[in-house]
Amino acid sequence: MKFFHNPRCRKSRETLQILRDRHIDPDIRLYLVDAPTRSELEDILKKLGIPAMQLVRKSEPIYKDHFKGKVLTEEEWIDAMVQYPKLIERPIVIDGQRAILGRPPENVLELL
Repeated sequence: MKFFHNPRCRKSRETLQILRDRHIDPDIRLYLVDAPTRSELEDILKKLGIPAMQLVRKSEPIYKDHFKGKVLTEEEWIDAMVQYPKLIERPIVIDGQRAILGRPPENVLELL
């Protein structure tokens, strides 16, 4: 199991705790330090079954300053998240060919 994590995010910490409470020790990826590639993001989006824009954090200042009100293609949203990993909604939990957003943290239970 892979876990795209931001330790400063309460929802991310809560999701990780749910996994650890169930004796699951995921492979943690600090995506703000080790940003996903375009290919990885495309794969994650496919596993989540959502368009790129739904993975964008619209509360981030980067979104408000650079993207709010703009209409971007799928590829342009992916490029934006590659360039600005803070735009990526978190946490993301991946188990094989399935993935889920840990918002709310209890969503992770669907993978277990």
